Amino acid sequence: MRRVVLIVLVASIAVGLVWEVAHLPGLISAQIGTWHIEARTPVAVLGLVLLVVLTYFVFRGLGLIWSIPRRWRQWQTRRSRTLGEKAVTRALVALAAGEAAPARRESARARRFLGDTPQTLLLAAQAARLAGKEDEAERLYQLLANHAEAAFLGFRGLLQQAVSKGDWKTAAELARKAEASHPGAAWLRAERLQLAIQAGSWKEAASLATAETPRHVLLTAAAQEEKNPKEALRLARRAWEENPEFVPAALIYAERLRASGHARQALSVLQRTWQKTPHPDLAEAALQPLTTPLERWRAAKRFVDANGEQNPEALLLLARVALAAGLLGEARRYAEAARARLNQRRVWLLLADIEAAEGGSTQALQEDLRQAALAEPDPTWCCTSCGATYPSWRPVCLNCHAFGRLAWTSPMRAPVVAETVAAS
Repeated sequence: MRRVVLIVLVASIAVGLVWEVAHLPGLISAQIGTWHIEARTPVAVLGLVLLVVLTYFVFRGLGLIWSIPRRWRQWQTRRSRTLGEKAVTRALVALAAGEAAPARRESARARRFLGDTPQTLLLAAQAARLAGKEDEAERLYQLLANHAEAAFLGFRGLLQQAVSKGDWKTAAELARKAEASHPGAAWLRAERLQLAIQAGSWKEAASLATAETPRHVLLTAAAQEEKNPKEALRLARRAWEENPEFVPAALIYAERLRASGHARQALSVLQRTWQKTPHPDLAEAALQPLTTPLERWRAAKRFVDANGEQNPEALLLLARVALAAGLLGEARRYAEAARARLNQRRVWLLLADIEAAEGGSTQALQEDLRQAALAEPDPTWCCTSCGATYPSWRPVCLNCHAFGRLAWTSPMRAPVVAETVAAS
């Protein structure tokens, strides 16, 4: 209704103006050179209006002609964007479906229409990887890494390639660059931790460890690898403080303490760990500075006194040291006490050694050896994931590459020799 009223009002005003102009009196004349123009006032006004309208359309037409190149470029840009977005969609569908050839074809079309944007480069790189073109994918990821806002995507792609190749050092370096380009990514921190472990960068791995990661294992490995004596001592102390029951941490800490001239403190560390986790390597480390058999015997007695003589490891230690010192009666007493608690190969072999030192009967010696063949295997450092065994502790299993899974226990399957695994 308002529109109708407005139209009627405008039409009325226009008719009124035309009526007024039509009834204007007088003449209008103009002379241009030899030309003389004379017209009634209404006709002159109408001519002027027509001249203005004609001039407007002439200049409008010239403007349209002048803007044709610009409009053509705009049309081409809109068309390229539309075709490029369709190609991106088709490439994404092909990637999701695992179709390498269509993915590469559509990603190439997207790059042609949209240029080398982060989106098109990432699509092209992913399509190249799907098609097995790793060199092409690496080149595209490098281009992507040069984009300031999308460098993280390029570094992540290169990181995935390095991991698939098993190039752990390169992967760790790429992970650091990726985090520098996009700090704070939780996924990246976990990835960097795993890469540092695979590369054997134990100090870096310890700095990236989370609450769920056995930090004492990482610190122990870092202390073993560290060349700087002061830094190695600091790492070893942190490892032992993280878990005083962890035997490898106590061993490396005691070793570093002795190297720095703190022998008494080293013995205290070994004894405190022995009280919680009796282990033959702790006792051997405690007795290492002593050379004469009697000195070792007295030191062994003092070492196990804090834990009593009822622990099987303590009994075996005292039996071995007594045998070496020629105290055969003491050796047999402790060995028999250990046999009452353990049925392991090492116990029966120790009894056989004692029997031989005592000059016992051949029959008794053969019986000890027969029992040794039938007894349970001796404990060793064993991977709880695959069962591979090692003569000494290491942070990663060489056989299955599991981290932090070596435990001092009896092997449940045929031992795997560490050197053989490493060679293979």
